[in-house]
Amino acid sequence: MTSEKLEIVQTEYQAGRVAFESGRYARSVESLETAIGLVDRNSPLGGEVQMWLVTAYEASGDTERAIDLCRKLTRHPRQETRQQAKRLLFILEAPKLTIPPEWMVKIPDLAALDENQSISFQANPKADIKYAKPKLVAPEPVDLSQVNTKDNQFIWVALIATIIIFCSLVWLS
Repeated sequence: MTSEKLEIVQTEYQAGRVAFESGRYARSVESLETAIGLVDRNSPLGGEVQMWLVTAYEASGDTERAIDLCRKLTRHPRQETRQQAKRLLFILEAPKLTIPPEWMVKIPDLAALDENQSISFQANPKADIKYAKPKLVAPEPVDLSQVNTKDNQFIWVALIATIIIFCSLVWLS
């Protein structure tokens, strides 16, 4: 591949990526298809450009072309490209989940309001704002005569066992 051709491929590839990341999917598909036409599809760069083209097809709503290209990429000579294509194909072919309408939150369309009906969300600078002061809550005192200490004898047993083990380790050293 000549350096001029490689430069055009890189330019179109970058333009396709930038367009994709900007949400201009049709432009992204256009640039990436131009890059694919100039690059060896079996090269590492060719695989990378084709993977981006798969995602651009899917984002632009052309799922069938995305799946077809992804299936071809599962037989790409480069192992990393094959693995990515298999993962992406699994996602593309997965059944689409539906959300029940009662789970969805309806967001009102404020664009339909007239100029006179506009809703103001500005704070009133003259409003008297009162902040709630946190209340300090003192813990209630505990009556120690009411505490059941008979059930806590296991603490003494554990403490004595720990001391015995520690002393035996020191003595053996």
